Amino acid sequence: MDAAMVDRLAGGEGWGLLQSLPPYEPSQSLALQDRLRAAGFDADLVAAALSQSRLRARAAEKFGEFADGMLFTPDGLEQATRLAVAARHAQRFRAAGVELVHDLGCGLGADAMAVAGLDLAVGAVDADPVTARVAAVNLRHWASARVECALVEDVVLPVGPEAGRQGVWLDPARRTPGVADVNGRTRRVFSLDAISPSWQEVLALAGQVPATGAKLSPGLPHGAVPPGCEAQWTSWRGEVLEATVWWGPLVHSPGRTAAVCSDSVTDTITESEAAPGRDVATAASVGRLGEWLYEPDRAVIRAGLTGALVAAVDGEELDPGVGYVAGHTASDVRWARRYRVLEAMPLSTKALARWLRDRGYDRVTVKKRGVTLDADVLRRQLKMTGRGRGGSEATLVLTRVRGAQVALVVTPA
Repeated sequence: MDAAMVDRLAGGEGWGLLQSLPPYEPSQSLALQDRLRAAGFDADLVAAALSQSRLRARAAEKFGEFADGMLFTPDGLEQATRLAVAARHAQRFRAAGVELVHDLGCGLGADAMAVAGLDLAVGAVDADPVTARVAAVNLRHWASARVECALVEDVVLPVGPEAGRQGVWLDPARRTPGVADVNGRTRRVFSLDAISPSWQEVLALAGQVPATGAKLSPGLPHGAVPPGCEAQWTSWRGEVLEATVWWGPLVHSPGRTAAVCSDSVTDTITESEAAPGRDVATAASVGRLGEWLYEPDRAVIRAGLTGALVAAVDGEELDPGVGYVAGHTASDVRWARRYRVLEAMPLSTKALARWLRDRGYDRVTVKKRGVTLDADVLRRQLKMTGRGRGGSEATLVLTRVRGAQVALVVTPA
């Protein structure tokens, strides 16, 4: 899709066609395309409209009902901030007293929409002409929002007292320009050295405008977090979406934090809850584990805050970095799953197979962290086919205790 097609889709004929389409149904797509062309619509416009219909159906999970009034690109949709998370970003700027946010690399405009929705002014730019035009369509309802096709380095940012009333939001490109896959998506990059604008440029912008935030990959190294900043790993329904670094007045809790989000509640875990200044207790041996096993949300693990769970349940981490915590009492922690430990043993395929067989298990769900064993290979070795044997399913946790590989048979509690 080029900029001219974006304009056609946003115009009277194109927009009317888009809004008249039925809910997207892959099996009906070809037939619908033929009917629309037979009705006199241009073939290119029909193809573009049906592509948008497909993208809107995918976007509903991120944007809800707003998706029906937006335009998308495949890469843009995949990288766009979920609207509920974008609202959390925008609230930081409003709480800091920011009046104008410069969205540098705005993509489809999701974060800019959230900022404008709080009645803050937005100056959004994107270097790609098609993306900038799509963002302009998506932001058309907010008079306080303007969109330009421009490079980050061409944007004139405030200095002196004016910088105190303005903020910067960056979502650096984390994809390699060039050949896309069959779904139209380009290859991701994960290194800070490969993002655009570069990490050094991000740091320079934050040095000029104190109220700066940057959305980065969840793989952000802890050592890359600048002193005095807040790096927050955010998950949505268990999936880690981003690591966002905040500077200046946008910092709520310096250091590493985790935001565990769902439809109805958000839990924030900070370094102060992870007992800084002392080592996290680790389990002594597989034979001395407690009755309960806790698994924190992945954002907590990514942020390196498993110690907060250890403190919350008065437990012990099985091995440094694996994230699993053993406890002797049952505690309810919203951002962690609790399992009852039925058996704990050193990882031995023969011993595990015998234990499972003697108790009538013929299927297994495998969770693993800190071990390299392939789950499918293990199932074959255990002969867990589950075919017509009338048994039951066991949940196996394969991990480490004091560096040794172990197998835990657990049941959700």
